[in-house]
Amino acid sequence: MADASEKKPILQFAPFQSVVDEGFWHRLSSLKLNKLGIDDSPIPISGFYAPCSHAQVSNHLSLLTESLPTEASEQACTSSVSLGNRNKCSVPGMIYNTNTFEGYQSLDKQSLLKAETKKIWDDIHSGKALEDSAALSRFLIISFADLKKWNFYYWFAFPALVLEPAATLVGIKPASQWLSPEETESLSAACKEWRNSNLTADVPFFLVSIASDSSVTIRHLKDWEDCKGNGHKLLFGFYDPCHLPHNPGWPLRNYLALIFTKWNIRRIHFLCFRENRGFADMGMSLVGEALISVPEVWKDRNSVPNAVGWEYNMGKKGSKCVNLAKAMDPTRLAISAADLNLKLMRWRALPSLDLNVLSATKCLLLGAGTLGCQVARMLMAWGVRKITLVDSGKVAMSNPLRQSLYTLNDCLNGGEFKAISAVKNLKQIFPAVEAEGVVMAIPMPGHPVPSQEEESVLNDCRRLHDLISSHDVVFLLTDTRESRWLPTLFSAASSKITITAALGFDSFLVMRHGAGPFSSSNNLKTQTLSGPADSVDTASLSHNNGPQRLGCYFCNDVVAPIDSTTNRTLDQQCTVTRPGLAPIASALAVELLVGILHHPHGIHAEGEHANANISANHEQPLGILPHQIRGSLPQFSQITLLGHSSGSCTACSETVVSEYQDRGMDFVLQAINHPTYLEDLTGLTDLMKSASSFDVDWDKDDDDDYADDNDCVEI
Repeated sequence: MADASEKKPILQFAPFQSVVDEGFWHRLSSLKLNKLGIDDSPIPISGFYAPCSHAQVSNHLSLLTESLPTEASEQACTSSVSLGNRNKCSVPGMIYNTNTFEGYQSLDKQSLLKAETKKIWDDIHSGKALEDSAALSRFLIISFADLKKWNFYYWFAFPALVLEPAATLVGIKPASQWLSPEETESLSAACKEWRNSNLTADVPFFLVSIASDSSVTIRHLKDWEDCKGNGHKLLFGFYDPCHLPHNPGWPLRNYLALIFTKWNIRRIHFLCFRENRGFADMGMSLVGEALISVPEVWKDRNSVPNAVGWEYNMGKKGSKCVNLAKAMDPTRLAISAADLNLKLMRWRALPSLDLNVLSATKCLLLGAGTLGCQVARMLMAWGVRKITLVDSGKVAMSNPLRQSLYTLNDCLNGGEFKAISAVKNLKQIFPAVEAEGVVMAIPMPGHPVPSQEEESVLNDCRRLHDLISSHDVVFLLTDTRESRWLPTLFSAASSKITITAALGFDSFLVMRHGAGPFSSSNNLKTQTLSGPADSVDTASLSHNNGPQRLGCYFCNDVVAPIDSTTNRTLDQQCTVTRPGLAPIASALAVELLVGILHHPHGIHAEGEHANANISANHEQPLGILPHQIRGSLPQFSQITLLGHSSGSCTACSETVVSEYQDRGMDFVLQAINHPTYLEDLTGLTDLMKSASSFDVDWDKDDDDDYADDNDCVEI
């Protein structure tokens, strides 16, 4: 008998095969970037498989989008997996995703396999596998996600306890040949009922009890005690993903180990359940008989058997790699690539970075020249997606070298409008940007409007007002002083975040405007030019009466903006600056905006100095938030300054904003045609008169105490 037994063929199992849906990799990428960061702890996941449903194709264990937990979930993903799906039998698994490719290659695969095998072994001995039989098919996957190139390296393992010696196969044939016609019909009906029930459709291991009258009942594994003594024929059934006509699938391996370990059965009749088009197919399903002979040490829970299970790739053990870059929509790929650096910032350097705030912020750029082009690109780099550019000029041959959004083609045939061309090229750089170009000249004080053009200019004023009202941030990037007046007024009236960037030949100014005079968020005070002399040192102002409102671009002026473009030579007509100046100023302007958006007080944040003593309670992750930044290329230096609002400002003072709110566009038209009107309204005219009539008597004193340095008067 022993010789006959040795000649029996070894029971061979068809290995499990894996397939990973693209959605799984997308969710893993999102989890890695937005939640996990550098945390490489193993993640519980779920895989899915179903009985074989085609005579020539095996079913695979699949990883889908829902295999992973959502970003908002702190629990294992299995809690979100729908139960009772006949086509998606859920199997628990674990993914080990490394931070580097070197880490992926150096993983101790054998130790990981043993760890998962021990879980299966413990579930068998504890009885958990009887309650949740899917635990017998537990799996693991190691992976590395290269999110720059969208390469995903991975390797599956399906741990299987090694039967030593191997199980022998007594025989295996289609269920329709093993069973009588009555038993076959009854088994088909029982399987149909089992598969159609929400309670059992995804339970992959079960008991088949065949009574003497050929009636068939399917029971849970935990019902073994009720089945073993009733004298019925018993088959150990499982969902078989394999299509081969003479071999069972991989799940049977651990099933046999459970049957022997828990119930000490050595001759086992098993049912490989398979379907055809969703119905039980007893011609494809197999019934087999196997003999098991394993050492008694298997009774010892602490003695974990050896295991195999690493998946083969192209006929040999090895990992797989999939590249999703080509399969992805170019726009979606561009968005993922653009957000990559920003999301990586949150891993270590800047956890508080709010990408949602940045992407939702609507930015209006007045001027699409050297500054406008650079600011637009910097905004996109920070994740801002909504950008509107306003300019009335056309692209000239001299522009592409310094204005980074234009090429030679934009200059041909008289040149395209800058606002239109800039938007077109922004979308070529980043297709997902929501950019709009507006061709419009900004009405300016000192540029009187003929009566026949008044209505057209007023329409431009109204359009500018509507643009500012519909945006969150306004960048003043025009190349004349007077073109900044009207948008400054409108921004002050609606208390919009406003940032100015202005260039000299080798110097620049970047500043943020304070909130409007009627902003209700803070009780902001306004400094007047007629205040006490000691109030001029704004850096050391006392805040006993509350914080003062920060000034705008015009607050330090003692004259109204006038025409600065007439009678200019060629070098004055062009923006002649050192080429490196615009990128520096533009970058600082955008960094200033990001600081404002992340400051708890937003537009009302007080101005801070580079050397200011800031307490830990007020320290911001992005650093200080200055009011003004002035830079000098000859000195390769920059300084931060603080200037409070002026009660005589021609653009943002309470007097001017109140007059605009009372009179509307009539006030704007009067200011455009008669710039001295602003000086009269704000009191600058009287101030200049009083200053010109002020005589200083220099009394010569014989006292030697006023010699040398003491001749200087501090103002």
